[in-house]
Amino acid sequence: MVYAGIVWLLSGLFAEQWWIQFACFVFAAFLMMEMNAIHALIRIYSRMVSCVFIVLVCMVCFLFPSIPGAVTQACFIAALTLLFNSYQDKESPGWTYYSFLVMGIATLACAHMLFYVPILWLVMLTQLQSLSWRTWTASLLGVLTPYWCWCCWLGWEKDFTPLVDHLVPLGDFSLPFQFSSYTNHHLITLLFVVLMLIVGTIHYIRKHHDDKIRIRLLYGAFMWMSLLTIVFLLLQPQHYDVLIRILIINTAPLLGHFLALTHTRQTNIVFFVITAAVILITGYNLWM
Repeated sequence: MVYAGIVWLLSGLFAEQWWIQFACFVFAAFLMMEMNAIHALIRIYSRMVSCVFIVLVCMVCFLFPSIPGAVTQACFIAALTLLFNSYQDKESPGWTYYSFLVMGIATLACAHMLFYVPILWLVMLTQLQSLSWRTWTASLLGVLTPYWCWCCWLGWEKDFTPLVDHLVPLGDFSLPFQFSSYTNHHLITLLFVVLMLIVGTIHYIRKHHDDKIRIRLLYGAFMWMSLLTIVFLLLQPQHYDVLIRILIINTAPLLGHFLALTHTRQTNIVFFVITAAVILITGYNLWM
């Protein structure tokens, strides 16, 4: 957190008055700590998951000004933390409702987060094994609740144009594989995060037998969501602001597992190489 504070100060926290974004970042980091602690993502006592998350988020410091991205990031972590409580419990409409309620709030900040609702249903079906008619109905009610509240307000104002304007972009798929708007900062950061995802995934596939079945399924959810996020990023590269954050959220547990549980000479060297690379990329992005 000291490191994060320094990066935020160098980015212009006081000069730009990014207090909302910083508060969302602190809350997101706290939620990652809670997810790791509640669900025991690493079988030893370790804060590596939240530390990796903090460092990788600070690496994309050029996205600090985005309030929708910051809100979406915090909401997505909260949604996963709540949803994981429904593991193998098809009679858990409460946890499911609250999880998708938070996702509904995230979709108010970024409408394209609605595309993650079917992905979470898939996670519930294949990894959490908690999907039933009750939990599915609860998830729909959760997503729709923020929109019901919004529609009540718009009805009072007698103007539903903001809702239409918010949802219309969901049908825009006109820019697949168009990365011309990406700067070197965007590309270098994205490639590094994907590389860390690959390193963490390969390690976990090789060592997953040491974990309990429940933890294996949770990490399976992280891997599937990472893969689908990369596909989404290829199809809709204009949503880099939000998707790189979702990718980091799912990469942090995988990379954290690798860094916390490997202690060979080679992996210790890799740890220092990764640390140096993160600092260099963060410095390069700050220089922008």
